[in-house]
Amino acid sequence: MIRRRPYAAALLVVLAAAVILLLMGRHPICTCGRVDLWSNAVTGATNSQMLADWYTPSHVIHGFLFYAAGWLLLRKKPVPIRFVIAVALEAAWEVVENSPVIIDRYRHATFAFGYVGDSVVNSVADIGAMAIGFFLARRLPVAATVALAVVFELLTLWMIRDNLTLNVLMLVHPVAAIRTWQLG
Repeated sequence: MIRRRPYAAALLVVLAAAVILLLMGRHPICTCGRVDLWSNAVTGATNSQMLADWYTPSHVIHGFLFYAAGWLLLRKKPVPIRFVIAVALEAAWEVVENSPVIIDRYRHATFAFGYVGDSVVNSVADIGAMAIGFFLARRLPVAATVALAVVFELLTLWMIRDNLTLNVLMLVHPVAAIRTWQLG
């Protein structure tokens, strides 16, 4: 029973994030009225509305990074506690990412002109993707985890001209040439 408490705490964090997102006015599901496993849209009505999309790999990479940070900074804490912290960080990001100020930042600094934020289903799935990344990083050799992150970054760069690296760069310090290239 004691071993399950951190995972129950992580689940409560996810539920709290979902409630906060609903209270912020986020739609529970896509306004199109359906929940699909995958949305291929990078822009448009179903972007960041379904269970998975082209930005899901970046959330898996978040899990890799949170596992690495926990290993470096919190080595004496048990892995389940580090996992709860990772879930809390990802949930906090989902709430912040869906705030009006960040949504507007995406619209103005990146090529996501029509971005409306995530549905609650998408945000919860993004937290789940981070959890998958966290546990993959725990099980895989470091070299395999790094290789997988590089593959995800290159794949999304090739497919949609965006990835976690560019997303962070464009949010923090937009580069006009990159935005122009992303627009194709």
